[in-house]
Amino acid sequence: MDPLSAQREFSAYGPSHWVVLAVFAAGAAVVVHIGRTHRSPESARRFGRVSGAAIIALYLAIYLSTMVPPTFGRSVPLRLTDLATMVAAYALWSHRRWAYALTYYWCLTLSTQALVSPALHSPDFPHYEFLAFWAIHLVVVWTAIYLTWGIGMHPDWRSYRIAVTVTMVWTAVTFVFNAIADTNYGFVNGKPSTPSLLDVLGPWPWYLITVAVLLLAVWAVMTWPWTRHRRTVPRLTGTDSGPIVKKDGE
Repeated sequence: MDPLSAQREFSAYGPSHWVVLAVFAAGAAVVVHIGRTHRSPESARRFGRVSGAAIIALYLAIYLSTMVPPTFGRSVPLRLTDLATMVAAYALWSHRRWAYALTYYWCLTLSTQALVSPALHSPDFPHYEFLAFWAIHLVVVWTAIYLTWGIGMHPDWRSYRIAVTVTMVWTAVTFVFNAIADTNYGFVNGKPSTPSLLDVLGPWPWYLITVAVLLLAVWAVMTWPWTRHRRTVPRLTGTDSGPIVKKDGE
């Protein structure tokens, strides 16, 4: 193997990965600043619609590139990343509570896991697969951060139930599709070939139970502080009909 070619392959915690993590941290600070300095409903709605449309455009460009040529293993939008990206874009556009709930739980746990242990088989920067993978994973996590700590949307126990129910349905549908089509979307029918956090959670299929228990517990912990502690400062809260500005307790 050509040493130069080998060096160009992406590897977790190589130089390019550390640069991505630095970009992620800087971007998180930026979106929180944007949210807090443009917190009126009109500004939040305008920014949300522009950024939501940009995310959908980015996703479609990346998704359509996987359709050439189309394959069962790459071209079916069943990855949780696919769903999280579409839901995050809609949450930005509409500020609807159900979309925010899925964005909050999925993107701050499952999408963030991809930042820590990326299942990426690709040449290193600036290859388009490298850029596509990181672009999608960064923007969805930034979206969750912006909606939560930028404009002040918070989860509650109804949000928790929505996330758990939808995730269970997705897992069941994806498992059946994988079994029929001999694919492995979502890694619900097997672990990724690259090292990941799943490696410490037991063999298949037992790690699915471990992951489910961990998610139920972690998502509950992510919900509890928002439902227990009441703030007296104004914040922007989304409803099923759109965002409104109110104070907790009103």
